Amino acid sequence: MLTNEQIIDKIKNHSGPEAILKAYVSYDMFTIQIPRNLNIEILRFLRQDPELNYSFLKDLCGVHYPDNNGEEIGVIYLLHNLQSNVMLRITSFFPAEDSSIRSATSIWKSANWMERETYDFFGIHFEGHPDLRRILNVDEMDYFPLLKQYPLEDGTRTDKDDSMFGR
Repeated sequence: MLTNEQIIDKIKNHSGPEAILKAYVSYDMFTIQIPRNLNIEILRFLRQDPELNYSFLKDLCGVHYPDNNGEEIGVIYLLHNLQSNVMLRITSFFPAEDSSIRSATSIWKSANWMERETYDFFGIHFEGHPDLRRILNVDEMDYFPLLKQYPLEDGTRTDKDDSMFGR
């Protein structure tokens, strides 16, 4: 089985030293942060390399951290090597003013629905997606409900505050 260091070395040898911005273990899962302009190159390599063999895209989702200047919006890919039963989390963050990243539908067909859902809730534009439109919310909705731009509670209430809800 490959170690985390070997995975890092293989990615850096393939895509260059700038391919990995951060690498760490979080909640017992190895996580690598990559620049968004290299997402397709690195994801394709992780899938096609016979030794790494991350052939299954288990999940793809968006996140919004409004306090992270320049990295407010992110996309998280959860990859699974089914033969070794090893998962890998790949993250990529970018500014809220430019929330776009290239689509992974050319690597995994299953990314189609996940990217549409992420667009629907976070407004992240997936460049090259074959059918990027709302999938769960109504087409007339003019906002993205999972962005942390809106108060969770009625501002006139005094019995609750946002700090109780992780804000």
